[in-house]
Amino acid sequence: MLVVVSCQDDFIDLSPPASITDDVYYTEAEHFLTGSNRFYTNLMGWGDQGVYSDHGSDLVGYTEAGGMQDYGRGETQAPESDADYSSAYNAIRDMNLLLSRAADYDGNDIGEYVAATYFHRAYQYWSLVQKFGGVILVLEPLDVDSEELYASRNSRYEVVAQILADLDGAIAGLPNEANIASGDKGKISKEAAMALKAEVLLHEATWMKYVGTSTDGDGSASGAGSAGYNESNISTYLQDVVTLTKSIIDGGTFELWDQNSSLDNLSSNFLFNLEDGGSNPAGLDKSSNKEFIFYGKYDFIFRRAGTLVSHVYQGRVKPSRKMMDLFLCSDGLPIDQSPLFEGYAETQSEFQNRDYRMRAYFTYHQSLGQIPQTGEVLLNGVNNFGYLNSKFMSWNWGTADAYRETKTESYDMPFIRLAEVYLMYAEALYELNGKLSDGEMDASINLVKARAGLPPVTNAFLSENNLDIGEEIRRERTIELYAESATRFTDLKRWGIAEQELGATKYGAVIEGTVYENNDELYDPEAYAYPEETTETGVGLRKCLVVESSSVRNFAKHHYLFPLPTSQTSLNENLLQNPGY
Repeated sequence: MLVVVSCQDDFIDLSPPASITDDVYYTEAEHFLTGSNRFYTNLMGWGDQGVYSDHGSDLVGYTEAGGMQDYGRGETQAPESDADYSSAYNAIRDMNLLLSRAADYDGNDIGEYVAATYFHRAYQYWSLVQKFGGVILVLEPLDVDSEELYASRNSRYEVVAQILADLDGAIAGLPNEANIASGDKGKISKEAAMALKAEVLLHEATWMKYVGTSTDGDGSASGAGSAGYNESNISTYLQDVVTLTKSIIDGGTFELWDQNSSLDNLSSNFLFNLEDGGSNPAGLDKSSNKEFIFYGKYDFIFRRAGTLVSHVYQGRVKPSRKMMDLFLCSDGLPIDQSPLFEGYAETQSEFQNRDYRMRAYFTYHQSLGQIPQTGEVLLNGVNNFGYLNSKFMSWNWGTADAYRETKTESYDMPFIRLAEVYLMYAEALYELNGKLSDGEMDASINLVKARAGLPPVTNAFLSENNLDIGEEIRRERTIELYAESATRFTDLKRWGIAEQELGATKYGAVIEGTVYENNDELYDPEAYAYPEETTETGVGLRKCLVVESSSVRNFAKHHYLFPLPTSQTSLNENLLQNPGY
């Protein structure tokens, strides 16, 4: 935002605002700078936290009607309009205009701005592909009579090919992160473009491997079809992921934000509400964070969140039973295998001897890291299924000592960070080879585990405990990236297991054999919509609270893609709706 504000001021000095039209714009280098900076406002922001945070996924306990909660239940229908669709094309139109004018520009001083625009166009098309699959590719500014207005959809494979080409253009022209001045941090770097390209490649390789063409439609009666599908791209894409992520890792510019020694092992909380030195007890500010690679930049003076960030994260990102049971014990073993797991008898029991992230994410935001004790968590309904959330919440929010009031938070919004790059590297190697060497694990997944207080995993450890490295990589992604960048929904779909995971009953606290059983002071069964059900836990089959029954969760294969807005399909008879809608 600092960049945007200063450049707008400069532009006003250069040209009278009343004279700014398409015909005279993009005639000076400063125009291209200002234009490319404006595209940062098209990135996802804190106002989109319902999508960003995976509301309605199998890991989140909030189920009220609306938005992504409905999507997670399979209740999606074709809307009349969709802001994600129209906003993306509005942004792409502006980007195409800049790129078109750049081709006619007489000078060599706009390369970085053109490269940034390629990145932003790739980002917009990538957002469209993840939601809708194939869409109409538009690469030039359109007029009211342009043929593209009535074109058929390009397949996802054709659109992805263009995304990759745009990202190559971005990588070629963007500066390295190390060469971006401190006052310009948050601008897209070469490494950010490489990381986004790795994300696209990994997503599409695993989508082709586990989903294939099953959601494409035939392109003549429904969907965008499968033109350009090439199964051999799976291994090519995965190898490219390995190359890109290894290059970022070896570059040494980024590092995990491990401040556990000064933050009581709560790095995985304070990383996500980091502002200035007052935002955490160690006095650390954003300059200490070298983990974020691609992120939305916020500032308390120039760009606050402007929406209910801490309030929403407190109420709508509380974890499900599945999420709580994913955390390993401090010996690196799952709870059903570890002698360190203390069960569920008392409210505090299951938090003992666990991954640091469990305490960082799911304990009090007031007195952060304090594990709830027996008697402090009442199961009395009202969006209460036994657990709290503190990730992405301002320090001490809701108290007299609150660092930020909701709507004023200004922590940066991570889209891709180094921890995810490590995990993309590990996953790509696994998908290629079905295994990782001990050295490859030490260079990736074990670095993420170390910050979480977990021992390194080795092939001997996996064999001794009948564990699978592929499952452990997926476990790490699920835990490390909880409530970030819509990761859970996209992962479930690209792994081809969304129907299974999103269609199952969602559980809350364990009741049987705990302080809640037959205790009307701590637990009111009548306050919940569903009776308890028995499910597998870390100590075997036990009765648990039911957040939402499988009887109302009907996510199906066609929900992997959203429906196109009917306002668009009615305007263009060649724009075919996705299958199943």
